[in-house]
Amino acid sequence: MEHEVFVPVPVPALRRTLADPARVARCVPGFQQDADSSAGPLAGRLKFRAGGHTITYRGALALRPSEGGDSFSVSGEGAEARGGGSAKLALTIGLTRTDGGTTIGYSGTARGEGRIVDLDISTALTAAQRLLDRFTQQLVTESLSARSDEPVRDASVPDAPESGAQEPGKPESGAPEPGKPEPAAGEHASDAPSPGAPDEPQGSGPAEPSADKESVFDSPVPPPSLDPSAELEFTVPDEPPAEAAHARRTMIGRSTEEVDHAPPRGRYAPVPSPEAGAAGITLRWAAPAAALAIASAVVVGRALRRRRP
Repeated sequence: MEHEVFVPVPVPALRRTLADPARVARCVPGFQQDADSSAGPLAGRLKFRAGGHTITYRGALALRPSEGGDSFSVSGEGAEARGGGSAKLALTIGLTRTDGGTTIGYSGTARGEGRIVDLDISTALTAAQRLLDRFTQQLVTESLSARSDEPVRDASVPDAPESGAQEPGKPESGAPEPGKPEPAAGEHASDAPSPGAPDEPQGSGPAEPSADKESVFDSPVPPPSLDPSAELEFTVPDEPPAEAAHARRTMIGRSTEEVDHAPPRGRYAPVPSPEAGAAGITLRWAAPAAALAIASAVVVGRALRRRRP
């Protein structure tokens, strides 16, 4: 089998990616590494999909670079996770410099037993080419991400001199400048005049501290208020109005739906006011009395009519 793919990535970037087995393992589609780290980064399970079937192989791959570094040899062997079949792979990856990128060439052979033998040759070849295309795509992504992680060096900025190197024309820090007397042996280094500071007149007193260096303790502090709550205004009344207290009593323990839609009843019913209760009692006794008076008037009227000739 032979297959070629052009990628817009230079050969050195692809070579660095292929030289790292851990990065190559991330490029193989359908590959899952073993939990045992001692087995190597290219040891694990590989799912191979072809013709609507999925075959899982458990094994390992080995990747070795050539002497020139422009080609890599891949060898792999695995057994079916479910079944007694097996497969062996021998592949060569070649990197050829091309204008604007690199041409990656794949050439190799594969042998197997078990379920892979039942597949058609064209179906297996198409699945293998699709696997190589997906591997190439992940290889390009991994190479470009590695290039973006590398620090970019600006060529316009010259390299900084080393800490131990001295610029030409300048004496060393410990050597005295020509034309200036060396300080005495007993004289302290701090008493020697600095080369960049001007000579100060003798007899002048110590310099006054500048306004920028004024201590924060010299700034005035406003006196605290005697009453912390003097500036606060309390506008909330001490007791809520009677209507609010009555509404709060009637809504305790009720859900929002009951308050919005259901009429109050039972233990949640509002307590009637005293005026409404007194009016109800008066009407309760006045209605029978009025009916009795009307009935008596009717009876008296009929009796008077009968007595008349």
